[in-house]
Amino acid sequence: MSGLLALLDDVAAIAKVAAASVDDVAAAAAKAGAKAAGVVIDDAAVTPKYVTGFSAKRELPIIWRISLGSLRNKIVILLPALLLLQTFLPAAIMPLLMLGGAYLCFEGAEKLVHALAPHADAEIEAAHDPKDPTHLEEEKVAGAIKTDFILSAEIMTIALSVIEEPNIWLQAATLAVVGVAITVVVYGAVALIVKMDDIGLHMVASGRTGLSRGIGAGLVRGMPVLLKVLSTVGTAAMLWVGGNIVIHGLEVTHLWAWPYETIHHIAEYVSGAVAVAQGFVNWAVTAFFDGVFGLGLGLMLIPLATRVIGPAIAALTGRKAAH
Repeated sequence: MSGLLALLDDVAAIAKVAAASVDDVAAAAAKAGAKAAGVVIDDAAVTPKYVTGFSAKRELPIIWRISLGSLRNKIVILLPALLLLQTFLPAAIMPLLMLGGAYLCFEGAEKLVHALAPHADAEIEAAHDPKDPTHLEEEKVAGAIKTDFILSAEIMTIALSVIEEPNIWLQAATLAVVGVAITVVVYGAVALIVKMDDIGLHMVASGRTGLSRGIGAGLVRGMPVLLKVLSTVGTAAMLWVGGNIVIHGLEVTHLWAWPYETIHHIAEYVSGAVAVAQGFVNWAVTAFFDGVFGLGLGLMLIPLATRVIGPAIAALTGRKAAH
């Protein structure tokens, strides 16, 4: 009997430790998710464009394929890679994070340039020929997963940076929770956004009251506007998040602290001059200048990427570089 009681005491002690670990994982995951919110917004804003131009029946399957690719990026590739770096080469994490931030700046600046000065490209148009929807879908999904990899790397690295627990298993569990939760939230929201017009059409066709039919018509009319807004927000978020990561990395690595310190002082001065919402004003000013820095960096990277890096990669892979 005494042996059984001792065993029950041991089981109870193990259960308490397990419960505490679950609480630690949940708390760390919530903190990490909040820290990575800016990149999450970027991810949610960028993704809807990848289903533009497809039939309604292909929208959800495409989002499902992208979400599976995103989970693979986070859990199968990035999680073990980041933990290995954290263990054996922690000094490499910040430079890699800055490289990803620079890529976001390049992507955002390139989208802005193309929006302001659109130009036709015969090869791109041929590659996206609407007569070949299967090829178009494969291209879109591959492009979405590639962009997601960069954003996921930022999310997972930011999450890892705020996990204070030194236990590698708790770090792994926290990163897994963050990766799965953010993927579900982002792509669930994207699925709802892209199907909103279909929901509106259904309400118009089957609504029993004028109010419901009116709401449905409003959803149908409002979706093109919402998608344009999301595209704009996604571009701005790329520049803001990318600029913030690079500026913070320059300050942390002591390579060039001036941008971080200057923006910080300006934000403090402006927020101190207003009587209300000082925290929001501080954030808004910081985000604005981070975005300006990101845009400048991205514009400088465009010729480097298109004239040097792109042709070099094309030469190594045997593919013709796009212009």
